Amino acid sequence: MISVQHLKKKFEKECVVDIDDVMIERGTIYGLLGSNGAGKTTLLKMLSGIIKPTTGTILFENEPIYENKKLKERLIFIPDQPFFFQHYSIRQLADFYREQYPSFDEARFNECEQIFKLDTKKKVHTFSKGMQRQVSFWLALSAMPDYLILDEPFDGLDAVVRKKIKNLIVRDVAERNMTVLISSHNLREVEDLCNYIGIIHRGKYVIHRDIDDLKTDVHKVQIAYKTTPKALFSNFNVLHHETRGSVHMFIIKGDLDAIDSYIKETAPILSDVLPLTLEEIFVYEMEGIGYAMDHVLV
Repeated sequence: MISVQHLKKKFEKECVVDIDDVMIERGTIYGLLGSNGAGKTTLLKMLSGIIKPTTGTILFENEPIYENKKLKERLIFIPDQPFFFQHYSIRQLADFYREQYPSFDEARFNECEQIFKLDTKKKVHTFSKGMQRQVSFWLALSAMPDYLILDEPFDGLDAVVRKKIKNLIVRDVAERNMTVLISSHNLREVEDLCNYIGIIHRGKYVIHRDIDDLKTDVHKVQIAYKTTPKALFSNFNVLHHETRGSVHMFIIKGDLDAIDSYIKETAPILSDVLPLTLEEIFVYEMEGIGYAMDHVLV
């Protein structure tokens, strides 16, 4: 389990991360979302033990991660711009990983060689961006980590390779109870893969919830009346409202049964309650805290 408590990170006078209390259970695939500059990458680097918090604690299985060699042997962080030693081949990098990670598995390395089909003798710096990203996953998954932290992990990968990597990740979560943290702007990808979600804005958590619970708590209501009642849905948590002709569209956060009951009481001539994607939920939640954006996803 990962425990974050009273965590702050300041650069000079600016506080870029300010989190009170977050816990991530073992075996979770956790999606970290947020606006640009929200502090996602800084948070991931602190969780990886790369940078030290200004105040607060980050514990993996009740041990601090920062400067903890034993824990870091079980954790791999793939940044948004992977780093490789210049002029190293895949095979040379594998030898380096084998020395750093006691759990490095040669059988998994050979399995990934058949999946990615890259020449292990070639220098990694000669590969394209997408191929280098494949090498990052190849080495990381061969190390069989207990914790895998990914920052914009699928950037530059084609759909077939993304699918193969996702299958490997899901398999390790199922078979070894690996914990995965993913920060991504591709919300559809996060929605397909993650079972828990965190949304941060300006360094603070806005949402930290099971993704299925989150999706059942936010609803899109399309409704029309001969004469629209005054103060429609005034007693509900309305994240967004707009009108298209005689049809009103509401994004409402709350219990679906209570929403349905209220709709019946107001006797509309037309009503629909529609499911929302994670991307739509993100847009309207961010709008609700004042993050301006165009309504392109309605």
